[in-house]
Order: sequence, then structure tokens, then C-alpha cells
Amino acid sequence: MAYSIKHITTFRYHPTVGESVMEVRTQPRSDTRQRCVTFSLDVKPRANVMMYHDFFGNAVHHFDIPGRHTLIEVSAQAIVEVNPSPRQLASTSWDELDTRVAEGDYWEMLLPSQYAKPTTHLKELAGELRLERRDTPLELLLELNRALYEKFDYVPNSTKVDSPIDEALRERRGVCQDFAHIMIALVRGLKIPCRYVSGYLYHEDKIKDRSPAGATHAWVEAFLGEAGWVAFDPTNHLLGCERHIHVAVGRDYADVPPTRGVYKGEAESELSVRVTVSSVDSPQPEDLPPALIFRNRRPEIKTPSLAEQQQQQQ
Repeated sequence: MAYSIKHITTFRYHPTVGESVMEVRTQPRSDTRQRCVTFSLDVKPRANVMMYHDFFGNAVHHFDIPGRHTLIEVSAQAIVEVNPSPRQLASTSWDELDTRVAEGDYWEMLLPSQYAKPTTHLKELAGELRLERRDTPLELLLELNRALYEKFDYVPNSTKVDSPIDEALRERRGVCQDFAHIMIALVRGLKIPCRYVSGYLYHEDKIKDRSPAGATHAWVEAFLGEAGWVAFDPTNHLLGCERHIHVAVGRDYADVPPTRGVYKGEAESELSVRVTVSSVDSPQPEDLPPALIFRNRRPEIKTPSLAEQQQQQQ
């Protein structure tokens, strides 16, 4: 399956701000699952865009806008070919998985991280779900994937970009970012390597996903021995399939935000995000309205400051 992707992020400021420095992770990965055929990144105001690959192999574009400005628009476009998912996954026993993990280098996906770490509420949920090593690793994670979908409500904008998992755990609601962090923390507690995946989900007309079209998406991948890294989407109760388009992987969201940067000034800011994902064989859809709008009030300070800006995954 081949997809055309357009991802436009707009930052507006009032009054003007000074220098902005930003890094962007919107280029889909090329690996055994998919191939990024073309990719372009345009920035307004014009800037010299540079690129490097981070520790996890993600493409990171970065730029600096030195003059005063009231708007930054980052437009990413890509064509990606995604391979069909295997019809049946190899099932590995717990002993076989432990051997594979011990032989590999997975330590960073086993340890607690900034947004995926043990808490009292997480321990209570693990007890409620009777989450312990039983059956096979694949069967247990399929059960966990379904349980998180059933026990938590998907509510857009119910948490913030930097919300700890306890907010979603207490309220039993959140966005895809929260679902992914909770599942990662629970899976790592079972001594299974687990990582955060940011990207896009292709929404077919006949399928009603909880996560919205027009936004970025997040899910998890667990290392299951012979089956390799297996994707689970607890937001939509899905096993990874050709509708999932990978952009970046990391320990949690802190490693893979689509945009992250700082600017000089005391301005109010507004962030809006528009994403369209379509089949290259279908007519190109009209641009959707922004799926995410976030407004930040002007800081109550008297001296120039550096203000952080980044977008949450819905």
C-alpha cells in the first residue's frame, strides 16, 4: 500500500518574537516494514534546514530563524510504501524471549523513562488486570492491548503534552500518547523490551477508529523474540498493520516529538496541526481543518525569555 502524507504545523505569536530554534521529526522511516519514497520539508519564513539521524535512527531536521517573526509554518510531505503485515506471528515462550533479550542490546527499552515509569496507580492497574507472566508473551500483550482499549476512554485534549501517566490513570481517559505510555510502562514491568512509536494512521472510510483523522498518532512496539518488534495500538485495539505509518521510535514521547523548539520573547502563542493521509491511488482529499489547536498565554515576566513549544500526539 502506498500513501501520500501532508503534515502542516503552524505556530502563531502575538506580539512578535525573536530567534526561534526548532527540530522536526516528520520524515517516515525506511525499514523492513516500509519505504519512504519521497520526502520534502518547507519552512516559512525561509530557513536553512539541516538534518541528522539521532541515536534511534530517526531523521531529525532542524533550523534557526534569527529575525523577528509572528508565524512559523512547517510543511512536511511524503510518499510511503508500506508492506503487508504477516498473517500469523511467530509465538515465543517466556524462556525463549528471555534468552533473546539477554543476547541482544535492549536495555534502554527495559528501563523506566521520563513518561513511562512505575507509579502507585500503575501498580494498581497491573493488579486489576492480573498482569503477570502467563500464557505466551504474545497472548498476554494482545490481552493487555484489548484491556486498555476497554477500560480507558479516548478524550481529545484531556491531557497535556507533558502530562504524567497518573493523570490518565486516575481519570481513566486520555489520548494516544497516554495509552502508549501506560502500555509501555506495564510491558517493561514484565521484562519485555517496549518502545514508543510516533507516526500516522490511515483512516479507511468503513473503519471507525477512536483516534481522529487529521492528527499524528502514537502506539507501541514490543520485542517478542522470533517475531521481532510487534506493534500494538491500544487506542484503537489494533495489532500493527499496513495502516500504521512509522515516523520515529524512542523510549517515550520525550525522544520523538514531531516538533520541539524554543523562541525568545514574551508573546502569546497558538499551535495548530493539520495532517492528511491518503492512498496515492485515490483522489487527493481537501485539507482538513486543524485537529489540534493549543493556545499558550503570554508569560507574566518583565525580561525576554526562552519559551518551549511542542505538539502533543492525539
